[in-house]
Amino acid sequence: MTDASADARRPQEFEKVLTGADTAVADFDTHTRSTLEKIQHFLHSNPAAVPLIVLVVSVLVFGLIIGGKFFSAFSMTLILQQVAITGVIGAAQTLVILTAGIDLSVGAIMVLSSVVMGQFAFRYGLPPSIAILCGFAVGALCGWINGALVAYMKLPPFIVTLGMWQIVLASNFLYSANETIRAQDIETQAPILQFFGNNFRMGNAVFTYGVVAMVLLVAILWYVLNHTAWGRHVYAIGDDPDAAELSGVRVTRMLLSVYVLSGLICALGGWLLIGRIGSVSPTAGQFANIESITAVVIGGISLFGGRGSILGMLFGALIVGVFSLGLRLIGTDPQWTYLLIGVLIISAVAIDQWIRKVAG
Repeated sequence: MTDASADARRPQEFEKVLTGADTAVADFDTHTRSTLEKIQHFLHSNPAAVPLIVLVVSVLVFGLIIGGKFFSAFSMTLILQQVAITGVIGAAQTLVILTAGIDLSVGAIMVLSSVVMGQFAFRYGLPPSIAILCGFAVGALCGWINGALVAYMKLPPFIVTLGMWQIVLASNFLYSANETIRAQDIETQAPILQFFGNNFRMGNAVFTYGVVAMVLLVAILWYVLNHTAWGRHVYAIGDDPDAAELSGVRVTRMLLSVYVLSGLICALGGWLLIGRIGSVSPTAGQFANIESITAVVIGGISLFGGRGSILGMLFGALIVGVFSLGLRLIGTDPQWTYLLIGVLIISAVAIDQWIRKVAG
């Protein structure tokens, strides 16, 4: 038997050859991140950080300028009361924008839902609780129409909701005959319609049930978006609907559910609106569309979809509230509020573009 055949039969122990081999894991990222890049990555992974920082800085600046009066419990809770409706409608807007859409009809749906609640209770004599459910049904129906046109007919969300805004707005005035149901009548005959306007005290702080509803709604949606399959699918659709479809997400059904839920939340906002102003008015909430988009954009939620936190939307709404109250207490012209908020909107979009470079 030759030496070659003997070597072939001998067990080959390849592990012994690797005894002195390098055990380091291959690393292809040899670039050391600068401090600016580290900040960029941190903000990318924590989208609510920017509006939170802006909110804290705004409160501190106005507190230093105005003094202890601004830090009082009454002032802080007054800001919450002022942004309660914006926060609720902003939550509806957030769901749509996370799917890379936009809903210009949220304010009109809110007002129509409130008008339906009032008219069904006073014109048709339905029990107020049933009238409220009818208002929610109208909100859901409007959302379903938006969702069906976007999801099944593949129409652009901007065009669909712009048209729906006009339709709902006109329907609102035609149906109500531009008549307002007085607060006194609601208080005596259907006080449940004003429920979210009732308040309670905790020390010097005054909270309304509308504020509680806003906080609970944001908390529930935060959990759903971050800890359920439905929430992950919403982000996936906003990031890349084709990839989401290939991975098994039913994109059309998801989009429809998002718009229907948005309509229901708008109806909740309509109920809060009655509590806030006391009456049922078809002319109320005229700027809710713009205010909701403002809260979303300042809150760091990307208009391109797939990135952002609903907590950021809440922080964005609070930033607007802080600027409004702070500048009012200083005694400046109200136009400065719009000017500074406009600067914040443009800055927020610029920061979002800068942060998105990480993902690119």
